Amino acid sequence: MPTAASRRLRVALHGARALALVALVAACGPSSGSSPGLSSGPSRAASPSVTPGGSVATIRYVALGDSFTIGTSVGQNERWPDQLVAKVPELELVANLGVNGFTSADVIAVELPQLPALRPELVTLLVGVNDVVQGVPEATYRRNVGAILDELVAAVGGRRILVVTTPDYTVTPAGADYGDPATQSAAVRRNNAINTELATARGVAVVDIYDLSLRAGSDRSLVASDGLHPSGAQYALWVDRIAPAIRRLLSGPS
Repeated sequence: MPTAASRRLRVALHGARALALVALVAACGPSSGSSPGLSSGPSRAASPSVTPGGSVATIRYVALGDSFTIGTSVGQNERWPDQLVAKVPELELVANLGVNGFTSADVIAVELPQLPALRPELVTLLVGVNDVVQGVPEATYRRNVGAILDELVAAVGGRRILVVTTPDYTVTPAGADYGDPATQSAAVRRNNAINTELATARGVAVVDIYDLSLRAGSDRSLVASDGLHPSGAQYALWVDRIAPAIRRLLSGPS
């Protein structure tokens, strides 16, 4: 969710974007299109393998998204990507690229260009709440999420992507500060339906945590200290649902 600090960060990131893209072009050579950073198409990930010593090889994992991915107002070990790798030791979290206040367009402009250097083998995506708060049209959100998923499928394959739905922030104490709760809640559900539809059409797995987020309406232990974002305890509930889905991805073909 946007704050004054996050808006300043977004300005700084967008200001640096041109330099980052220039560096990518210089390092990778000419691009065949306008898609940001993944057009070179790295090889698809292999299934987890066993090393000669008997240990399970790690899978390079990158998390994309907004404040719900970076874990605004909770400690690093309470963020759900960090809790996930603690529960699924095959994963190595090489980067959490989530930024407070980011929309689907920001993921395209700022986060996707970082992936080639990170060489991910598995990616999660959770984005949509700021599209709702900022009034991004549903058609634009649909187009952006489709573009993100197409880039990710080209980079790591559909069986190495997991989409997580957006929680309903409107049930929290500060939720009404970001628009009419009934209107915004309905918009969150519509965006969740859009990203679920687009992911399913591409063979990408989806984990729906929306119902879990509603518990924050009656259980304040599931809300962070800012009165808006999920607490580490709520993220733990998410991970209980996300971890089995990740294990299914890792056990299947790439």
